[in-house]
Formats: sequence, structure tokens, C-alpha cells
Amino acid sequence: MDDLILETRGLTKEFRGFTAVQGVDLQIRRGTIHALIGPNGAGKTTVFNLLTKFLEPTAGRIIYDGHDITDERPADIARRGMVRSFQISAVFPHLTVRDNVRVALQQKLGNSFHFWRSERLLDSLNPRADALVEAVGLSGFEEGLAVELPYGRKRALEIATTLALDPVMLLLDEPMAGLGQEDIGRIAALVRKVAADRTVLMVEHNLSVVADLSDVITVLTRGRILAEGDYATVSKNPEVMEAYLGTGHA
Repeated sequence: MDDLILETRGLTKEFRGFTAVQGVDLQIRRGTIHALIGPNGAGKTTVFNLLTKFLEPTAGRIIYDGHDITDERPADIARRGMVRSFQISAVFPHLTVRDNVRVALQQKLGNSFHFWRSERLLDSLNPRADALVEAVGLSGFEEGLAVELPYGRKRALEIATTLALDPVMLLLDEPMAGLGQEDIGRIAALVRKVAADRTVLMVEHNLSVVADLSDVITVLTRGRILAEGDYATVSKNPEVMEAYLGTGHA
């Protein structure tokens, strides 16, 4: 199907006899925000690790943008345009906000990081870096150290560094984790903004965020797909209510 950007067929992962993910068939449509939810231990993060090849599947295939990427390395998948941000903020704490984004932009040059290159060369990246900083709501923080940013702002910076890789598809691992209510609203608005011209797949515990942002929701439990559809559909599913909503946890 031409509108599918990512598909898994029978995706399975076993750990020494324990099956963490079993026969998962995902279909992610282009231009959508697709949420992956489920109780703790349902296999959500394992699926993310399989998609980005931080784990090798025991069985099954992964098709991205028409290409079978099952046997590709994480760096190859990122170069194809499928880029992941992590649950724990992954920035360089003692670099400035601008320099964090410049480091990410250098990856698009196809070379190693250019810490030793001239300041003039690095300064050529500043307009794009500052545009990304502005896009995620961090204007005025360019010269501040990442370590000094409030936690919600660090999450915004992480999204900026991810966007610097020019992703076609963005995988967000619990983007709201640890955020206060004000920051949740800000990051949710940012996710909606960056999804305007790309596909987003996210693991998220906050059900109100999932309900507000997601076009499609896949519910996992015990490594299997339990239900799929929009929020109104899955939230009324009796099995979902028992396995997921009834627990009070995602």
C-alpha cells in the first residue's frame, strides 16, 4: 500500500525463552501520528528497539518506505529518515543549546563530527541551528548550557536535535515522561507542529495526550496487539478497558 511508510510482519522477539513481542503486524500510514500504548511490560519499548534495530528480531520483517530494513544497522535506518528520540533526554549537558543542534546538523554533512574544524565553518550552521531552536520554542536560550535548562526545555532541545537529522519519520519514546502540566502542553503542541510534514510514531503513557494527538492507536498487551483504531474506538473496547484502562497505567 502506497500510503504505508512503516510495516511489520510477524515481528517477534524472544529473550532466553521469554517472548517479549509476538507476531506483531503494524501498519503506519504516512502523515499520521500513531501511538503505541499498553500496560507496563506490554512490549512497547521492545518494539521501538526492534524497529530502530537496537535489538535484532527473532522472527518477522520490517518494511520502511518500501524497503526491507530487517537486516540493516541503526545508522543505516537513520540515514533513510527514520529517527528516534529516547525516553531519557539525550543531549550534551555542557554544550550550549546552539552547539547541541550544530552537533546534530553535522551528521547531515556525511562526515565525522567537526569539533576540530574552524569556527567559521561551524558558524555556517548557525542559521539552520537557530531556525530549529526557534521552531521548538527555545529562542533566547541559544547561548545557555543544556544542563541549565528546565526539564521540559531539555525535551524540546532533544526534539530539535532529532529534527536536525531531517527525519521523514520520527519515533518518540515517552515524550511527556517526567513533565509538569505546563510542559506537557508545550511539548504536545510541538509534537503536533513537527507532525505537520512528517510521520510520528510514539510510545506514550499520558492518555489525555494520546487522545488529543493520535490519529491511530495500537494497544499492546503481553507482546501482542490487543486492539487498534482511533481513541474513541479503542477506549470502548472491553478487552482494552480490562487490560489497560482499568489498570490506570499505560
